[in-house]
Order: sequence, then structure tokens, then C-alpha cells
Amino acid sequence: MATEKSDYWQGFQAGLPFLLVIAPFGTLFGVLATEAGLNLFETLTFSVVVIAGAAQFVSLQMLQDHVPALIVLASALAVNLRMAMYSAAITPHMGGLPLWKRALSAYFLVDQTYASAALHFEQHPEKTLGQKFAFFMGTMTPICPPWYLFTLIGAWLGEAVPADFGLDFALPIAFLAMIAPALRTGSHVVAALVATLGTLLLAWMPYNLGVLCAAALGMMAGAETERRMAQ
Repeated sequence: MATEKSDYWQGFQAGLPFLLVIAPFGTLFGVLATEAGLNLFETLTFSVVVIAGAAQFVSLQMLQDHVPALIVLASALAVNLRMAMYSAAITPHMGGLPLWKRALSAYFLVDQTYASAALHFEQHPEKTLGQKFAFFMGTMTPICPPWYLFTLIGAWLGEAVPADFGLDFALPIAFLAMIAPALRTGSHVVAALVATLGTLLLAWMPYNLGVLCAAALGMMAGAETERRMAQ
């Protein structure tokens, strides 16, 4: 008979392979954040508060470009709009949890935890609410705490890197490496291409507002492509 403890360890095993991605990107973010002028505490706080790799890399780049804080926040929110879809998709499975458990789940709802949990919940609809929560927390364990840890390691390493070493090139490469695996369907590819083209064409806009406009264009193009493919 399945127990919440066994579901936790099933979730842990499901999330463990993501550590191969979390370790290098968390370390790289820590190094680049230090290179950008953040101290160790600020770097760690950045990861704990935001806990979203893509948004963190985007925000860091914009902060380096001295973009106003409101624009940085708006850009980070635009990058993380997919989290709202994750939340809507996971609510039928975990919406009945107590408020504190829903809040905890919402905080740890990132790409990797959602992907693992959503697949497991669809394959095992008979699981109880407690078992689903246990699985989700198990999935989170090898993903989110290590993100903090490797951010901290990267920040420590970054303090040893000379300021003129020149790691700026690594930021866009890291972002591309994180986004590329997400391009799984035709609509995803269309959205990425339109957003990329829009960013280039709107590069003249102040405060990197072209990025926000391009993101909106990309989402609209992707949604329209998906609608047409479903007909």
C-alpha cells in the first residue's frame, strides 16, 4: 500500500536528474551575479526570492544595463507568465490543500517541479491529496535547495574571479541553453522566432522596452499558431 513517505521518495527520484542542470546554471548565476557587482548575500537573496532561473538571468542582464527597476520587474514577470499556466494546470490536483501547503507549493512551482508532478498526477489519478503533496515536495527537494546552494557556491567562486576577467559573454549563452530545451512544439518555435525578431527590430526603444513588446508579440504568435494547428 502506497504511503506519503513512499510518494515523497518517488518524487525525489523523479526530480534528481534535474540536478545535472541545476548545478551548473546555479553556479554560473552566482559567478555572473558577483561579476555584475552583487555581494554574496545579495546573490543568495536573489535566488531565494525569485527562484526562477530564466527570470534571474534576464533581470541580471538588465540590471547590468542600468535599466529602471520597474522595467526589470515587468520583464521578469513577462518571462514568468508561464507560471500562471502551471498554477492553473496543477490546481485540480492540489487546490484542496490547506492554505499554507498551497502557498508552499506555489513558491516551489518551477519548470522542473511542474513537469515531474503534472506527469505523475496524470498517470496516477488515484493518489490522495496528501500523497500528491508528498510527491511534489519530494520532487522539489533535489531541485530548489540545490539551486540556492550552487548559487552560493558560484558567488564564492565569483569573488575570486578578477573584475576584468570578462564573463559577460556567458550570460546570453546560459539563457539560450536554458530556453532551447523548452522549444518542444511548432507554436513554441514560432513564438521564439517572433520574439527574437521583434527584439532585434525594436532594439531602438529605450530601457529595453523592446524586449517586453517582443515578448508580447511572441506570445500572441505562439497562441495563434497553436489555435490554427488545433483546427
